[in-house]
Amino acid sequence: MENQTKQKLNRQNSGIDTKLPIKIVQFGGGNFMRGFTDYVIDKLNKEADFNAGIVNIQPTPNGSVHKLEEQGNLYTLFSRGIKKGEIIDEKCVISAIQKSINPYTDYNSFLDLAREEELEFVFSNTTETGIAYDETENSYEGPHKNFPAKVAVLLHERYKHFNGAADKGLRIIPCELIEENAIVLKGIILKYAQLWNLEDGFAQWIEQNNHFHNTLVDRIVPGYPKDDAATYEDQLDYEDPMMVVSETFLLWVIQGGEDLKQRIPFDQINEQIMVVDDIQPYRLRKVRILNGGHTLMLAPAILAGKEIVKEAIDDQFIGTFLSESIFNEVNQTLGLDETELKEFAEEVFDRFRNPFIKHHLASIALYFVSKFKVRVIPSLLTYVERNNKLPLNLTFSLASLIRFYQGSFGEKSLPLNDEEVIVNRFKEIWKNEDYELVSEQALSEKLFWDTDLTQVEGLKAAVAKALYEIDHNDMETAYKNFIQFYS
Repeated sequence: MENQTKQKLNRQNSGIDTKLPIKIVQFGGGNFMRGFTDYVIDKLNKEADFNAGIVNIQPTPNGSVHKLEEQGNLYTLFSRGIKKGEIIDEKCVISAIQKSINPYTDYNSFLDLAREEELEFVFSNTTETGIAYDETENSYEGPHKNFPAKVAVLLHERYKHFNGAADKGLRIIPCELIEENAIVLKGIILKYAQLWNLEDGFAQWIEQNNHFHNTLVDRIVPGYPKDDAATYEDQLDYEDPMMVVSETFLLWVIQGGEDLKQRIPFDQINEQIMVVDDIQPYRLRKVRILNGGHTLMLAPAILAGKEIVKEAIDDQFIGTFLSESIFNEVNQTLGLDETELKEFAEEVFDRFRNPFIKHHLASIALYFVSKFKVRVIPSLLTYVERNNKLPLNLTFSLASLIRFYQGSFGEKSLPLNDEEVIVNRFKEIWKNEDYELVSEQALSEKLFWDTDLTQVEGLKAAVAKALYEIDHNDMETAYKNFIQFYS
């Protein structure tokens, strides 16, 4: 009965009626944006007096911005996870979005945004496929389905309205998960300018007076908790069908300088947001520690009988194995500040331990070989190059992967989920019973690694030794015997 008396969240019953100047246009109001950029801007407004309102643009014809409009563009964000070993379970109402526009039904309102005096930023998350050129968008007249085309029109309308004023350029900060996302977006915008025969001055204005910032973003935002909605609804005294759930971890690395720091006071809120000259080291850090951590522990954990990431990292053997792999082997190959790497790695382990997210190891095993090739093999090779010896944990992890692709372990069938050609090649390799031969064939297979890993001194023999131990002992004993042999 209680739920029947609840009112839908809106600006009247929430007591949130402050009007903020429009400083940000945002393309994409999905789960990620609402749990990430909107959360950050909202926090900056509340804690650093940023005073920035967001207009949310529906990116596709079938979007749902009307649902946000119905509740005054307010929604509840639940942040749940572990920070420094402590369980965090928080909720807040996000109020930074001032307006949501569907450009497919109200194109003029979208165009009007170009005239906003205080407009300064464009944020976006239109998925990895969103930053793409569509040559069929050959007319300037909208509405356009293509995201870069929309941005090109918005910028051109602004250029015309303010007569190309140098101080009316915008800062474009895309959050799509592609390398050099801002530079790619800029290139496509200039392509549209050419396709539509826009004046030369516009292209110059884009180049000289607008700033395109590459980014790296990281936060898991599952969105609306449909499997457990009642648990969340019970915590609210209003109805909120637009509520969002996210993990507590947040990383936002933006390529830029002091001028960006002055315009957005990221340093005044307690979040991991960095404005840096070069984001590549941070991208590398994420791939090698976060993604690489998942990948390097995967086979040892599954062979040890674990099914969920949290269960694996809570296990004394697997947890210690992962920790030592990252701190003693992976981190020293990255060339970043040691303290920074340590803090990042500890946050990663907290994410792995998140009791609110059930991350099945079997799902990480999808395309396991290609993931291992990109995320772990470079750390192994760099370690050998710098230390002139094998990283024993990464070597044991590689041997565990090779053993995993045998397809079964004891009585248990293993979750192989890879390209058929890779699975079949491993089947061929495992027709051998000689561990030396298995090691040689698996390591030399360029289909797996794009290189011949038998050329790494001592690796073939070490993998063969690890394979023998794995087949004759439980995983913990196998690992201890392997380490002892090389100590």
